[in-house]
Amino acid sequence: MDLEAARTAMIDSQVRPNDVTDRRLISAMAAVPRETFVPAARIASAYADVMVETGPGRWLLAARDFSKLLNSCAIRENERVLDIAPGTGYSAAVISKLTANVVALEQDEAAVAAVRQNVPGVEIVAGPLKAGLAAKGPFDVIFVNGAVEELPQAWLDQLAEGGRLAVAFAEGGVRRARLYTRSGGKTAWRTPFDTAIPIIPGFEKAAEFRL
Repeated sequence: MDLEAARTAMIDSQVRPNDVTDRRLISAMAAVPRETFVPAARIASAYADVMVETGPGRWLLAARDFSKLLNSCAIRENERVLDIAPGTGYSAAVISKLTANVVALEQDEAAVAAVRQNVPGVEIVAGPLKAGLAAKGPFDVIFVNGAVEELPQAWLDQLAEGGRLAVAFAEGGVRRARLYTRSGGKTAWRTPFDTAIPIIPGFEKAAEFRL
């Protein structure tokens, strides 16, 4: 399999036609080898228009969904970015080409080790995802590699003025991207597109008790 040709085809068929206009992002995705971040048995799927499971509850997002979500953030050089649940580190690798100020957050040491091995230049911290990383913030951008049914307030609290938070939100069986923006101490959100991004384990809405 010609992986470089597959990467070019992915950009041309899954990224550019889907309103992804950030040239720096397109260049970053063209430069980062997705096959590095998937199990050896799934390399053939690295450039297909599918989500690829990279570990328990972690996914390499399909290029279309990943690029549209990251494109909505409009990351500028030197902005501080928190990358939540990067799994094996693909998102961190791409974001690190957009800004040098990126820190990744994963829950356990195995995931931290995977990111550290695959993206040695990115700072990676082990800790509960829902808590965010207040000690490293505030952040200009928070990027979440998965969907949630409930959004932690801690994430919003860690946005800098003018900061953006990109995440997929699951509600009523439908998943849509959400871009939260902080302005004047308040947060508003909009929905750029529909998606099929999987829910991060532990971010399901608590079941309601009914009589």
